[in-house]
This record gives sequence, C-alpha cells and structure tokens, in this order.
Amino acid sequence: MVKTKAFDNQVYLKEEKKLVLDRLSKFDKLYLEIGGHLLHDGHASRVLPGYDPKNKLKLIKSFGKKVGLVYCVNARELAKDKHWGNSKIKLKDYAISELKLLKKEFDIIGVAITFFSGQKLALDFIEQLEKLGFGVIVTTYIKGYPDLRKAFSKNGFDDQPLLKTNKKMVVVTGAGANNGKMFFCLSQIYHLGKEKNMAGYAKIETFPIWNLPITNPVNLAYEAATADIKDYLEIDPFHKKAYKMNSVNYNRDIDAFPVLKKIITKITSKKNYMQKYNSPTDMGMNAVKLGITNYQKVHDAGIVEIKSRLKKFKQSKNKQAIKRVEKILKKALKN
Repeated sequence: MVKTKAFDNQVYLKEEKKLVLDRLSKFDKLYLEIGGHLLHDGHASRVLPGYDPKNKLKLIKSFGKKVGLVYCVNARELAKDKHWGNSKIKLKDYAISELKLLKKEFDIIGVAITFFSGQKLALDFIEQLEKLGFGVIVTTYIKGYPDLRKAFSKNGFDDQPLLKTNKKMVVVTGAGANNGKMFFCLSQIYHLGKEKNMAGYAKIETFPIWNLPITNPVNLAYEAATADIKDYLEIDPFHKKAYKMNSVNYNRDIDAFPVLKKIITKITSKKNYMQKYNSPTDMGMNAVKLGITNYQKVHDAGIVEIKSRLKKFKQSKNKQAIKRVEKILKKALKN
C-alpha cells in the first residue's frame, strides 16, 4: 500500500534555496551550520510523509563548487570510546564512514577536532584521518567558555586556528549533537573579522518547525527524539519581544543566545548582518512549513513517531527518557 504524501519536496527546496541565497548575499563568506543528518534525514521522512530524506544533501549540492565542507568531531566524545547514538559502532568509525560518503559529494576542506585537550584517542583519530588524506584542524577547549572574559582572553579565540579557504559558503556539519559546530564557525568569523572580511553565520535545522505550534505532534516528535539529551521546546522569548510573534525553538539555542549576541557584537563590525540577529530563530532558515500539503497526515505521523521513540527508550531501559516521552505523548494526543 502506497502512503499518501503530505510533503512537496520541490516547493520546499525552492523556498529553502531562496532563504539561503538571500543570507549568502549578506556576507563575503557564509558559515552554514547544518543541524541533524546531512546525508539522510530519516526522522524528517517519517514525520513528514513524502519528505525526501536526501533534501539537505540536494539543497547543498545545488550550490555547486562555491561550497566547501567542514566536518566536526568532539574530542571529549571520542575519548569516551562508546557506541555512538543509536548505532552499534563507535564514534570514530561512524565519523570515518560518514566522511567517506561525504567525500563523494563535496569538497571536504577540513575535519575539525573540537574540544581538544590532548586526548590520546583524539590524537589516534587525527593520525587515522591524515592517513586517509583528510586535512585536520584542531580547536581547543576554552575553560569557562562561553564566558566572554575567557573567550577573548589569551587562550580564547585568538589561539584557535583559521582554516583558510576561498569557498563562498562553508557548510559545517558533524557527528551527532554537541560537536562544536557553532564554536568552530564563530572562531573562523572572529579571525576573518580581524582581516576586515564580512563573514557570517547561519544554520539550517529541519526541527523544530519554528512557525508551527509548539504542541503540534511533528514538533513534539523532535522533543521525543532528543529526550535522552534533554532538549525541550520553548517559545523563543527574544523573537517574541523583537517581532511580537511566537516562534518555536529549543532550550539550548535560547539559553545560549544572550551570550552569543554579545560575542557577535564583539567579533563583527556594526555593518555585519549578524548584528541584526535579534533571536536564535533569526539565525536559522527553515521553509519546511511551506512544503507541508496535508497537516492531518503530518499530525498523525508525528504521533506514530513519538510512540516509536517511547518503545525504543523502553527497550534501552532509559527511565528518565521514558518518563519524559510518556508526558510528550499525552500532550500530543490532546492536539
């Protein structure tokens, strides 16, 4: 039985590309963080029936040779030497397998090892990457970051390396969450700002969908998917204050924004478009809502996904996540 589609990929890609082109026009060089999976977004294809899991890949490839890719790997996570996410392989092996696939699609200009503080397993991984022909750049852990005094102290942004490239757009992705993508982007913008280069940062994240209700099951499905890392949805208070409208975002970006805004103010000139970012929502570009063609089917798919996440957490016996997803499911069933 063929499932009825609820998403128009052509509309989405057309509108998303418009957003990226507009943002790209604001800067000499754009550092574009990609949230979620660049190669294959299985979660999106489940909660948005008809969504092509390769949409992000197609979008970025459409920009051709002006794109360079940086892949971030967290040295602290490497040092734990554990299985990565829901996979049955370790982070170093997961990263290598993704890099080999990405190399077929993009010009990989560097692999960034982030939060580095001499971890032996990270050093071994760097050696492995270099043997495979990947260029490596290492950003170090700044104790106390994002405290501004630490960020701009002797061992702060000044000590981070600059990855030189003539690419107009630098796409920054990586293995899983908390891999230092934003820090890498900001460190590069800091150095380029000192050179009077108008560099900027933006991000593409499919979820949460900022202009759908916070209680919509497709948004709640994102919250359920990240229950183990304690992400939760909030109305973006900065966006509401600036524009008098609701926008859905998540706690980590909202919590980080006040400090990020101060960093932006310090590392960029007054003419830099980033100075106009009034909220974490402003940093993102998300045209997903425009691609939805059947809201009821998306609603139903969101509930199915939440139930699926609950089942997986029960299998892994993650009691905290189970309790959380049970509450999310109750909320979804009321809408």
